[in-house]
Amino acid sequence: MSATRRTGLFSNLPVSLGRGAATVLASLLLASLLLANQGASPKSVTVEDLVYAAEMNPNRLAQAVSNFAYEFHAELQPPEVFLEKRAGDCDDFAVLADVVLKQHQFHTRLIHVRMAGGISHAVCYVQESRAYLDYNNRRYFFKLTGSKPRLREIAEKVAASFEGNWTTVSEFTYDAASEQKAILYTVVKTESPERDPDHGNQ
Repeated sequence: MSATRRTGLFSNLPVSLGRGAATVLASLLLASLLLANQGASPKSVTVEDLVYAAEMNPNRLAQAVSNFAYEFHAELQPPEVFLEKRAGDCDDFAVLADVVLKQHQFHTRLIHVRMAGGISHAVCYVQESRAYLDYNNRRYFFKLTGSKPRLREIAEKVAASFEGNWTTVSEFTYDAASEQKAILYTVVKTESPERDPDHGNQ
């Protein structure tokens, strides 16, 4: 008799598979991805593998995609597609980080920064680290960029990495079931900081 299976985003692992066994299996699959990033044969890793991987943290997640290619998409790729293709852009990685790290009890926020010249960039802020994950830093030794939690402060750091000037910054959410993004609020650089919805957030 086949095992009953989960539904939704985490649907690949059978319910009959115990938590301990699932964690070991996911950790082995994650290790295979890390080896692939060091030159071994690539192996597809799923969102479930990352969710069940033991001792997952922001640095380990960034390391898991360190050899992924940059590939711009006008629309967001679902996390599973991003992992399967091993290619994507800043939005794809930020959403993956948000989905996976939340399952490991990290408090994450999705941030979208718009800059002069039509440039935009998305990052995933991790409150416990007081830093954000940036897809552009996936191949660097220091994968997290420290920042205070206010949107203005995050936007300043992101814009500086592009040697540009930010104009607006938004916090948004991603719903895995509908695969839709939704903006929570936006800060405009030229407006008074006292009007920011996160004013006083230190």
